[in-house]
Amino acid sequence: MFSRRTTHRIMIATAAALIPLIAGCEAGPGAPTLHWHQPADGTGKTVGNITISNAFVLGAPIGAVIPRGHNAGLFLGLANTGTQDRLVSASAPGVAGSVVLVPGNQVVLPGQSAVLLTGPRPRIILEDLLRPLTGGSVITVQLTFARAGTVTLRVPVMPRAQYFNTLSPAPSPAPAATKTSTAKPKARTSPSSSPSPGSSAG
Repeated sequence: MFSRRTTHRIMIATAAALIPLIAGCEAGPGAPTLHWHQPADGTGKTVGNITISNAFVLGAPIGAVIPRGHNAGLFLGLANTGTQDRLVSASAPGVAGSVVLVPGNQVVLPGQSAVLLTGPRPRIILEDLLRPLTGGSVITVQLTFARAGTVTLRVPVMPRAQYFNTLSPAPSPAPAATKTSTAKPKARTSPSSSPSPGSSAG
């Protein structure tokens, strides 16, 4: 016989898994907002009281790649069956120069609840890609939580097509600031037309 707490945890985890499915059934081509994605194509894992589900990186359209130096968005669902926790950092070794959590560079995970980072805009952004990303490839991502610790995931890169076409790509990197040379005008020296005081002609 399950205890009340165990039953409660199972219900939260089940609800977190069902939310994308329910949203997918209710959303149609004319839906005003699409906070969901194809549920079966991502990957998941559990660390401490945190269950990560349906994690994937949004790639370029079929036949294209996200070039080196550009950004890519990571989408996933999080279910917390314990006390409040926070996603405090993320990294993609060998793939991205940095990973940013927006807004505030953290994601608060209230206790006994689910947080869906499923779009349509990405809240986890892989910045300054170190190599091109191709749809169908798999990358390694590390997520660090304040309480649950660090977990490593193998995450698929999904082409931006069909269901995934409703999601927004990551914002483009800011253009590099161009330095403008401001040459200071040289001080003009005018030859003296009169001899200096005290000088005598020989």
